[in-house]
Amino acid sequence: MEETDLIILWGSNAREAHPIMFQHMMRAVRRRGAKLLIVDPRRISGIEFASLHLPVRVGGDVALANAVGHVILEEGLQNDEFISRATEGIEAYREAVRDYRPEDVEEWTGVKAEDVRRLARMYATADRAVLCWTLGITEHHNAVKNVHSLINLGLLTGHVGKFGSGLAPLRGQNNVQGGGDMGALPNRLPGFQDLTKPEARERAAKVWGAPVPEKVGKHQSAMFEAMAKGEMRALYIIGENPLQSEANQKHVRGLLENLDFILMQDIFLNQTGELADVVLPATASWAEAEGTVTNSERRVQRVRKAVEPPGEARDDLWIVEELALRMRAPGNWAHRTAEESWDELRKVSPLHGGMAYRRLEELGGLQWPCPTEDHPGTLFLHGRLWENPISGARAPFVTAQHEPTAEETDAQYPFMLTTGRRLEDFNTGVQTKHYAAPRGHYERLDMCREDIARLGVAHGDLVEVSSRRGRVVVPVSQSDQVHPGLVFLSLNHPDQVATNLLTLDAIDPQSGTAEFKATAVRIERLKAAVAVEEGIR
Repeated sequence: MEETDLIILWGSNAREAHPIMFQHMMRAVRRRGAKLLIVDPRRISGIEFASLHLPVRVGGDVALANAVGHVILEEGLQNDEFISRATEGIEAYREAVRDYRPEDVEEWTGVKAEDVRRLARMYATADRAVLCWTLGITEHHNAVKNVHSLINLGLLTGHVGKFGSGLAPLRGQNNVQGGGDMGALPNRLPGFQDLTKPEARERAAKVWGAPVPEKVGKHQSAMFEAMAKGEMRALYIIGENPLQSEANQKHVRGLLENLDFILMQDIFLNQTGELADVVLPATASWAEAEGTVTNSERRVQRVRKAVEPPGEARDDLWIVEELALRMRAPGNWAHRTAEESWDELRKVSPLHGGMAYRRLEELGGLQWPCPTEDHPGTLFLHGRLWENPISGARAPFVTAQHEPTAEETDAQYPFMLTTGRRLEDFNTGVQTKHYAAPRGHYERLDMCREDIARLGVAHGDLVEVSSRRGRVVVPVSQSDQVHPGLVFLSLNHPDQVATNLLTLDAIDPQSGTAEFKATAVRIERLKAAVAVEEGIR
């Protein structure tokens, strides 16, 4: 990241949501002279360092990405050698973006055509370029299509799989990558092995000493659908707060309260835990347990126990093993050390086969794939695309077409609410709200000067924000980050302002992600407006 020439932050408020990664980006900008381009509906923090800001309309990402691709092809800026050798589907993609002239799709994108063309030229002609995205792309009802539209740009220009160039989905939480690697997905075994493949199930069954069901499980959104149908009656929750983190909170509460049994395992008693029948106190894995963590670049690193857990808290690994033993679950269950469990994982996942604890400690971590103990790890996941001929399958262009947001503004709900994070807090605030913060812990509705004046309210006044699902009361904060018609709330303070009472549970059919980023709302001045000055000055 520090050695690139151009960085695009697309739907990624990195300065507040990924502040450490943003510092690496700033080293590229300040020391190397790299250009920073921001694609975001808001004028996010850090925009003062950007060479260009494209204020994409909420829900307009596919149209904008296709318009960028149109310009690259129209002006002959694509990497033909890379495309012909390492990809497939270019002609279908060319046809798909043919009608996305920047001038013709401004209504969808909200971006001036000249700015689209400028970004396209800068990205395509840069020697090295990194395209980053986060929840601004993935928290939509068409999340997978959004992602594919950005991947297409990397394939079109060859900015993938080489030093200083790549496609970088910045992970929203610590060790999210590691969770997926370990098989915390409904259709995958550890190492992203396809659950439906007999050879993968047989490998795992041999190590685990029990047959592996071939039926694909449910992702979290599908679990809530199953609860609504009465097909799921119990829930085991580890390190989550779905009551406050899921869209359409009133609906979620009803589903959870209707369950027969909830088992909660966490380091704090959050609001979901208040509904649980049994709560098992776990450890803070970064300080109270042994193990590994995997970052966004697939680097597996050791985590070492520094202090003993408080009270009756137990290691997550011990808790799961103890439950399995008491339930007499089939398989080779036993209380093992973290290293013994890791060695078992290495036998199941070919990606991790060469990552012995000894090597992780000696080398400061390894990047998968690392199949054998003499393998150095894989620096560039898609480096094979630069081999001639390439090894493995070609990278496909996957076409996508513009779709409107699942819920659009109208006369009754004229404002578009988008959501996100603030620097001083994390997710639903469970891990951060008890600590002091220089800017305080409070929620406010970010609104532009023009909309504040039109509503007849002042900075600090309380307003009622309502959607088709619920309503909240929140102080207004005048902000130059949003434009007329667009307002912003975070999800960080649900005890103060339950933002997810408003949000829409329109689900992407492939990823299972809800459309947190686009909710039509109405904003009304309370009859007895009360100014709340403390905290939002």
